[in-house]
Amino acid sequence: MIRFLYNRLWQSIATLFAIITVTFWIIQAAPGGPFQSERAVSPHIREQMLAAYGLDRPPFAQYTHYLGNLLKGDFGLTTKYEGWTVLEIIGGAFPISLQLGLLGMAFALTLGLPVGIIAAARKNSAADWLPMSISMLGICLPTFVMGPLLALGLGLKLNLFNVAGWYGWSDRVLPSLTLGLFYAAYIARMTRAGMLEVLSRDFVRTARAKGVSETAVLLRHSLKIGLTPVIAFLGPAMAGMVTGSFVVENIFQVPGLGQHFVSAARNSDYTLLLGVTVFYATLLVSANVVVDMLQAWMNPRVRLES
Repeated sequence: MIRFLYNRLWQSIATLFAIITVTFWIIQAAPGGPFQSERAVSPHIREQMLAAYGLDRPPFAQYTHYLGNLLKGDFGLTTKYEGWTVLEIIGGAFPISLQLGLLGMAFALTLGLPVGIIAAARKNSAADWLPMSISMLGICLPTFVMGPLLALGLGLKLNLFNVAGWYGWSDRVLPSLTLGLFYAAYIARMTRAGMLEVLSRDFVRTARAKGVSETAVLLRHSLKIGLTPVIAFLGPAMAGMVTGSFVVENIFQVPGLGQHFVSAARNSDYTLLLGVTVFYATLLVSANVVVDMLQAWMNPRVRLES
C-alpha cells in the first residue's frame, strides 16, 4: 500500500508540473497584456508597472521565478485587484464554489444512487428503462441549457426560487440543481451497470439459492462491490463540479471562483489566471489520488496491478 501511494504521489507531482509549465507558456503566447486596457501612460510609468510584477524579465526568468514562489506558497499579486494577492482572492471565492459543488453532489447522490439501484433490481422493467432514458437526457443537456430552463420554469414562471445571487437558501437551489442533474444522470447509469455486473456473479446466485432476501442481496452482498465504479467517479466528479461551475456561476450570478477565472482571462490578469489554474489542477489531482486510495482499499487487485 505504501508503494502504491508513493507511485501515485510522484505521478501527481509530475502531472502538476506539466500543467503549470504548459499553462504558463500558453499565457505567455497569448496576445495583449495585463496593462493593455490601461489609460495611456508614459513609457516610464509602464516600465515601473511591469517591473512591479516581474513582467519586465525574460519569459524563462519569469517561469523559474514563478516556480520558486510556488514552492514557498506565494501565488503573487493580481494585476487588476490592487493590493490583493491571488491567495486572498482564492480564499474569499473558493468557499462559495465549494459549497455549490457540495450541494450539487449531495443532490446528485441522493437522486442517482437510488435510481441506479432500483433500475438494476428491476432490470428490463419500466422502473429500469424509464429513469435510464431520462438520465440519458440529463447527460445530453449541458448546464448552459439546463440552467436557463430551470431559471425560467422554476424561478420566473413559478416563482419558487431566486434566479440570481448567493444570500439565502432560495438562491442556492437552482444552481445546485443545475450542477447536480448532469452528474446524477451519470451516477444513476454507473450504479446500474456496477450493480448488474455484481448481481450476475456466482456468490449472488448462491445467496439467493440459500433463501437470502432480495433486499439483503442488494444491500449486504452486492452494494459495496457494485458501487466501486461510482466511487472511482466521485473524486473527479466532485472536483469537476467545483472547477467546472463557471457556466453555472455566471448564469445565476454566484460570486464564486469561476467568476474570477473568467474575469482574469478577460482582463489578461496573468497571475490570477495562472494561480486559479494551479489551484484547480491541484484540487483535481488530489481528488484522483484520494479516489485511487479508496479503490485500492476496497479492491486489493488495484494495488497489485499498479
